[in-house]
Amino acid sequence: MPVPAPNLYPPFNIVRLSHVEYRVRDLAASRAFYVDILGLQVTHEETGRLYVRAMEERGHHCIVLVQADTADVGVLGFKLYDEPDLERAESFFAEKSLPTAWVERPHMGRTLRTRDPWGIPLEFYVRMDRLPPIHQKYRLYNGVKPLRIDHFNMFSADVDASVAFYGEMGFRVTEYTEDDESGRLWAAWMHRKGGVHDVAFTNGLGPRLHHTAFWVPTPLNIIDLLDLMSTTGYVANIERGPGRHGISNAFFLYVRDPDGHRIEIYCSDYQTVDPDLEPIRWSLTDPQRQTLWGAPAPKSWFDEGSTFEGTEPVPSALKAQPIIAP
Repeated sequence: MPVPAPNLYPPFNIVRLSHVEYRVRDLAASRAFYVDILGLQVTHEETGRLYVRAMEERGHHCIVLVQADTADVGVLGFKLYDEPDLERAESFFAEKSLPTAWVERPHMGRTLRTRDPWGIPLEFYVRMDRLPPIHQKYRLYNGVKPLRIDHFNMFSADVDASVAFYGEMGFRVTEYTEDDESGRLWAAWMHRKGGVHDVAFTNGLGPRLHHTAFWVPTPLNIIDLLDLMSTTGYVANIERGPGRHGISNAFFLYVRDPDGHRIEIYCSDYQTVDPDLEPIRWSLTDPQRQTLWGAPAPKSWFDEGSTFEGTEPVPSALKAQPIIAP
């Protein structure tokens, strides 16, 4: 199926991705990983809940860690442009018979909670508590020195349908992988903020969250993180990389938190703000699409992901797969 034309005038205006809520079994272990190893900054801590932000972020949080019996994903959050967009977003989801509710969220203003057609829990807001800037407080820089949250990548049982739905909301395709035999999309990268992606969809058992990514200043930050993890008891949490993707051109590393939630550390992609930018096509049989250089992805990278709270994933009908390293 062809990539749909971009919707340059969507029904409501999404600025960017904003935050993710991870449910974790051991909050202290997760705190050690995200704060002491990755270097995210604590903005609020209470019994059973921890809020963190990256160094360039002025919003209150980009990750909420919640103590829970099961390790899954509570919600993916997106910032809207202005208050009327919240009403328009509610109408958009209600017209598609998808659930909508106005919820109270700490440190956030009026918030709309909903789900996409496959059950991914989403929330939209305009206002979040603003915090003083810390990007020049260099004494606070630790770990991989994360600057900002960059994107979500999700397993989808129907990538074509996911791209069509998120395209209606104004996400624009920058790059995609196509199965040569069926002509169907195997993966796609879509943005709002002018980078390669805010969201991406990869064929597989879905919906599940494949990873959340953080932008860092240089590849040397990734090397520093590898040195730190390998000497502090986290070497087994290093899953893939470092390397460079063909798609997005990003220098990358994938690590797993204590519950198995996957985090990508990421830099060096490119600007995509032009509304008439043509998406780049990759064949599923091209090995350089996922790894321009570096070791091939392990099987876990294709098979494992975090489930969404309250949603049961289903298999994809598209069985085409790239070559997987042993």
